[in-house]
Amino acid sequence: MSGNRKPWHGVVVATSLPFTTGLQVDYGAYADSVAHLAEQGLHGVAPNGSLGEYQTLTYEERDRVVETAVASAPEGFTVMPGVGAYGGVEARRHAEFARDAGCQAVMCLPPNAHRADDRAVLEHYELVASAGLPVTAYNNPIDTKVDLRPELLAKLHAEGFIVGVKEFSGDVRRCYEIAELAPGLDLLIGTDDTVLEVAVAGAKGWVAGYPQVFPRACLALYEAAVAGDLGTALPLYRRLHPILRWDSKTEFVQAIKLGQDMTGRRGGGCRPPRQPLSPETEAVVRAATQALIDAGTD
Repeated sequence: MSGNRKPWHGVVVATSLPFTTGLQVDYGAYADSVAHLAEQGLHGVAPNGSLGEYQTLTYEERDRVVETAVASAPEGFTVMPGVGAYGGVEARRHAEFARDAGCQAVMCLPPNAHRADDRAVLEHYELVASAGLPVTAYNNPIDTKVDLRPELLAKLHAEGFIVGVKEFSGDVRRCYEIAELAPGLDLLIGTDDTVLEVAVAGAKGWVAGYPQVFPRACLALYEAAVAGDLGTALPLYRRLHPILRWDSKTEFVQAIKLGQDMTGRRGGGCRPPRQPLSPETEAVVRAATQALIDAGTD
């Protein structure tokens, strides 16, 4: 890995979390997953994000997940946990734990218990930034009621509260506006099915779901896309897109865990309220995944 890579750059995998049959966290299996992703050449992990079902975890479980990731990460491999919480004080507490555990950065959703105004968003990120680690914002207006608009991101960056943004809106047009309003703010790909478009728009990293199913193919796609090598990137992107699009759907956790199970990794079930995929949806996801497996994708 490049010695001058910032911790939030490159492919940082938003990891799913394996559970036992009794729905307890399987920390051993999670440690294996983190080590495997590092072995595949990826650049880091983001535990305790939406894919990690953080909303269903206790503080103690979230803490131990972070500790497990740090303990399993080789030197130079980023651990950038999600510190999302309804309140800024709670989010700051998670950021402080991440700092003390040896993490290099954190990823933070805005407050989303209600439609927070800009003042509330600014205070939220100020509290998290006070922990002392670099903060990447996570803009997900689809699943939350708060939209980190380009002008709001520019304010957050100007105040020194954030260093980057995982852009999950799916609106690639925003990427250019963000670059104009906050040239120093690092753009991170947030949806697996916009990898090529956001990479071309100047992304410095990808907070990613599907590299834990097809790590090498996804890494090759990212590297070609950020290099502007469309001759390599576009055919690969077209081949992967039938599965990448599931990262942006409501059932993304279940879909990615199914992909892990199908490729010999540990996926498994989810905690409530997430339900197993419906038979119809599972058939679509399974067929798209199997087609890639049959094509020798890894």
